[in-house]
Amino acid sequence: MKSAFNSLSVFISLAVFNVFLALPFSSFGDEFKVVRVYDGDTIKVIENGKEITIRLVGIDAPEISRKKHLPGQPFCLKAKEYLSNLVLNKVVNIKFYGKDDSENSPGEIFAEKVNVNIEMLNAGLAEVYRGTPAQNLEITTYRDAEKRAKEAVKGIWELRDQYFSPWDWREMHRKGEEKRGRREKEKRGRG
Repeated sequence: MKSAFNSLSVFISLAVFNVFLALPFSSFGDEFKVVRVYDGDTIKVIENGKEITIRLVGIDAPEISRKKHLPGQPFCLKAKEYLSNLVLNKVVNIKFYGKDDSENSPGEIFAEKVNVNIEMLNAGLAEVYRGTPAQNLEITTYRDAEKRAKEAVKGIWELRDQYFSPWDWREMHRKGEEKRGRREKEKRGRG
């Protein structure tokens, strides 16, 4: 009886161990090739001829201005370059988190088993996204990475009191665009 119990115990232990070994790999999606890096938190991937825009979930990198005459945020080009070095023209795995408001696919990007989203935070080239976190995203890991980068005064955190969150920057520029639009309408109305 004792040997049957020991055998069953060993069998169950091995089965549980194998399940845990398989978990990290089973949570990834298929493999995708990164064909473009838009900025420090948005990429384009391709799978079987289909292009998908991916927003790196849980992070917010300095904004690149979409207007040629306006500068982007400090560190915006460094963030894009760093992300490009990590993923551009490489095959990555993606853990998807649905769709966002702009129909992008939020996801965690893994290059050679490294969580690229966390790596951007570790490098001080992104902050934790200030909006509602994606469901089932382990946000504590993200906050810990941001905290370490702040304490080490890396990247955007070198700016200290001069740092301006991408969240706030977008809001400021959105309001500025609304004001410009109203002024243009007023000018046309006077004409």
